[in-house]
Amino acid sequence: MKIIILGAGRVGYSVAESLVSERNDITVIDTDAERLEDLQNRFDLRGVVGNGTDVRVLAEAGAADTDLLIACAALDETNLVCCKLAHMAFGIPARVARVRSTAFEHDPRLLSAEGFAVDAVVCPEISMTRYIRKLIEYPDSLQVREFAGGRACLSSVRARAGAAAVGMRIGDLRVHNPELGLRIVAIYRRFADEPDRFVRCDGTTRIEPGDEVFVLAAREHLRQVLEAFHLRMGQVARQVRRILISGGSRVSLQLAQSLVAEPGRFHVKIIESDARRCEELAAALPSEVLVLHGNPTDEDLFADENVDETDLFLALTDDDENNIMASLLAKRMGASRVLALINRRSYADLMHGTQIDIALSPAQAMLGEFLAYVRKGDVQAVHSLRRGVAEALEIVARGDRRSSKVVGRKVSELKLPPEVHIGLIVRGLPDTEDIRAQSEGVEPEVIIPRSHTVIESNDHVVFFLPNKRLVQEVERLFRVSATFF
Repeated sequence: MKIIILGAGRVGYSVAESLVSERNDITVIDTDAERLEDLQNRFDLRGVVGNGTDVRVLAEAGAADTDLLIACAALDETNLVCCKLAHMAFGIPARVARVRSTAFEHDPRLLSAEGFAVDAVVCPEISMTRYIRKLIEYPDSLQVREFAGGRACLSSVRARAGAAAVGMRIGDLRVHNPELGLRIVAIYRRFADEPDRFVRCDGTTRIEPGDEVFVLAAREHLRQVLEAFHLRMGQVARQVRRILISGGSRVSLQLAQSLVAEPGRFHVKIIESDARRCEELAAALPSEVLVLHGNPTDEDLFADENVDETDLFLALTDDDENNIMASLLAKRMGASRVLALINRRSYADLMHGTQIDIALSPAQAMLGEFLAYVRKGDVQAVHSLRRGVAEALEIVARGDRRSSKVVGRKVSELKLPPEVHIGLIVRGLPDTEDIRAQSEGVEPEVIIPRSHTVIESNDHVVFFLPNKRLVQEVERLFRVSATFF
């Protein structure tokens, strides 16, 4: 696929890195020649120096025969105008834009072909808020990703000694806990003086303390599944009530607004160093949210605000170093769980396995939303995992036994690479673009597939791929032949 990426910032860098590894023809446009040179030295792609709102620059980038434009420059205006030009002047078939403003949600005509001609909008703040809300809802998890309109979830959890499932073989776990309805698709194991290593899962694999376990389950079973790996026998699950946010960023504001929409459930405090921003936050939020003016790394302030009683500490400033130091300090002072927002990938890698429970990269959180428009066939959802190395993919089976290599066949008959795991199947979803819609009288079924399970047309199949190079093989397998109408 031929793709133009507008913007070589953190998001553009992550998107380019991911797509180049899949042998796409990538061109990146940016006004910063030095940044483009760095990208070209690292990856097999082409850089064009210039403004994406200039028709001549788009022409030089090869817009005339481009399949997809991903506009992720810093300014909304640049991204929107670039999409409009790509549509009008070059007829680029698909156009995705990063847009921070939420004003476009209220009038879809603005994004239509007559408006800015944007096929899909990715909003960083909304993506981050949605991501963090899932971590609040499932506090035992390291991340939670949704499939089939939220009916199924992929989560990673740190295995703790004394938990019911830890120390067991995967095969024994299925036998002794058939009601859990889960599929372990990957384990990443810690080794001394080495990065975590991928452990292939089968019935004989034993779950050890410290393992990062990736598990797929129906949404209604997820909480029980996570507790089986993370809570010691007899321990009561702790709900997130008290939340302390360091930094008054846009993400902090949207998250606080989301939390207080459930009256009485959460007690939220925000620490912000800028007095004017504190006033803006206080004006935008209800009185039950306490906005504090102070240094987000002030130990005395943390003590005064009882950080030791905090269920979740979120460091969401725009400064990576401040977020790291504030999270480490909060953890040392007794916060139950800490999350640090970290933009630099090298910093996020360093924080993995430290006292910081979750190191969250905004670019990685959004990456899957961009990738969903690159994948071929009936791909419904894509989630980038393990800092972009692995991927979870939801794809719809189409056709019949004559035109498809998967429909009407048992799981054991599918010619998949041995590393690829079929995690689960969601059957009975309405065959519409909006899979969140519910057909009257039809209740979708979440199936944990076995070797004898037969794939049916319109099944939503969720895969875990430990390496992105396997994506194209899965896509080819699900491709319907030309004889299907």
